[in-house]
Amino acid sequence: MPKVEFHPSGQSVQVPAQTRLLDAARQAGVAIESPCGGDGACGRCLVRITGGQVDSRSLGTLPDAAIAEGYVLACATQILGEDLTVEVPEQAALEGGQFASENETHLVRQELLPRQWEFDPLAVKWLLQVEPPRLESGLSDLDRLIHAIQRDWGPRPVEFALLGIRKLADTLRAAGGQVTATLVRDSGRLHVIDIEPGDTTLRHFAIAVDVGTTTIAVQLIDLVVAQVLAAQSDYNEQIACGLDVIGRINYARAPERLEELRSRVLGTINRLIRQVAGSRGVAPEEISNAAISGNTVMTHLLLGLNPEYLRLAPYAPTLLHVPYLHNSEIGIAINPQAWIHFSPCVGSYVGGDITAGILCTDLAAPSEDISLFIDIGTNGEIVLGNNSFLMACACSAGPAFEGGGIECGMRASTGAIEKVWIDAATGTARYATVGNVQPRGICGSGMIDLVAHLFLTGWIDPAGKFNRSRPCPAIRVEGRRATYTLASAEESATGKALIITEIDIENIIRTKASIYSAVALMLNQVGLGFEDLRHIYIAGGFGRYLDLENATIIGLIPDLPRERFRYIGNSSLMGSYMVVVSQDFRQRQLELARRMTYLELNTDPAYMEQYTGALFLPHTDPARFPSLKKG
Repeated sequence: MPKVEFHPSGQSVQVPAQTRLLDAARQAGVAIESPCGGDGACGRCLVRITGGQVDSRSLGTLPDAAIAEGYVLACATQILGEDLTVEVPEQAALEGGQFASENETHLVRQELLPRQWEFDPLAVKWLLQVEPPRLESGLSDLDRLIHAIQRDWGPRPVEFALLGIRKLADTLRAAGGQVTATLVRDSGRLHVIDIEPGDTTLRHFAIAVDVGTTTIAVQLIDLVVAQVLAAQSDYNEQIACGLDVIGRINYARAPERLEELRSRVLGTINRLIRQVAGSRGVAPEEISNAAISGNTVMTHLLLGLNPEYLRLAPYAPTLLHVPYLHNSEIGIAINPQAWIHFSPCVGSYVGGDITAGILCTDLAAPSEDISLFIDIGTNGEIVLGNNSFLMACACSAGPAFEGGGIECGMRASTGAIEKVWIDAATGTARYATVGNVQPRGICGSGMIDLVAHLFLTGWIDPAGKFNRSRPCPAIRVEGRRATYTLASAEESATGKALIITEIDIENIIRTKASIYSAVALMLNQVGLGFEDLRHIYIAGGFGRYLDLENATIIGLIPDLPRERFRYIGNSSLMGSYMVVVSQDFRQRQLELARRMTYLELNTDPAYMEQYTGALFLPHTDPARFPSLKKG
């Protein structure tokens, strides 16, 4: 088999002929970004062949100069029967990402909880005294344990897993029959998921997990006092296989790639669990319950379910409501007998992260006020309603707010430009970066600032085109193409100028238009206007850095009094915590999911009308943004 050697890492692998170069890199442990999931659409998996021959379908899509230098797209290139050497350009680093602060993920945000709620976790620990074995009784160890449980809990059916029965004999005799049983109550039955010798009732733990497309967050919860002990976030390792959910679906078409995606997300979750548990001296088997919330695609990939049909009409998922599953079927780094709760999904692109998130809002309260919930990420999910109705939809926001589709775009990691100010007279930019270091690129919040300030100062028009009539040292016009230099080669950490193109600005306008028009369509569906919204909740990691003024200027959010807006952080993680500690929240979540009407934008022609109107700054109808007109 041909040997493929990757530089500068020096890692190598032997693979059969006709193997994709991207797959060979994965087998060798070499990271090559493929935001589109290996579909050949993004051009990010560019590598250079420095030795050997390949069969590349990418040659027709690359500039002649790049082809002459040996560049190919790894996803569109097959290895022939000879050895290869491949040069992999430096990938954008994931380290130093702007994850939620400790106060956001570590502490329970009491202001998001109802004033009154019942602490009632699914899993409970119960101290028992089991009668000793007697020759004349003829009872087994299991019989005597069931009798002890039913003595306290009544004549309910009691069920066991084989893993627990295997250690039962030794456990019952270790402390003179005193044992602590970990019980799960479901439909009148008691499920014993663990038996420990002695009194361990004060060591009872659970985890809450938010499985995001870009990041994953985990909380360790002390179930004795409903307190979050530790929290940790990190990038979802699936990013290497696709930046957004469509990219992941594309990548998962082959069974071995579907399993790779499952392994990657599971690996990220388990690494975070080990970190939070280890920081508090908690053994994995002491974690007896978990609640996991993620969008519909992430839920499918974690469970190893084929997501292909989520993107094909009629967009039918394998499931929306995941039944309780034993951890032994999933493989999370906690007690193998633990029961896992997955937050219910509503549609192909409105998932459990949203049904968990709205638990933190007035949408889950008996209120007549109209509320709007927007989770801005690689996908935009929106819920509208009150105590009488709930409507949900998802729009294809795309990766622009995560730095994707932008020539010098990057995620919000160290070196990303996150804030921008434009000099009205000269058109030149000032900026701030994550980590206060030299800029390496620009992230979503920086792009919103840039577009808003360029528009306000007159350096771009409502269509996002640069002003060619005024001299500006940052704007360069070549024929019909105009670019903007955000940072010179001398200023940047890469040694290359950071350039913004009109196509980049167009991508931001398309992204904001998809979100704004989805909200407008939902309001029209129920005969309401933006002015009827009393509360607008903004969730998600990106929302944490969103400047409301600049977001309004570009037409991303409605022009309403700022006091109506509220950033609620990682509401998916907060909602996961809530369903871990209270069965009432769990039932409320299921009821909210059942009440929710899912609006499929792909099949609604009215959505395209709204979308077309929003493809300008801030909108084709300036009356919708009166404060901007006054400014």
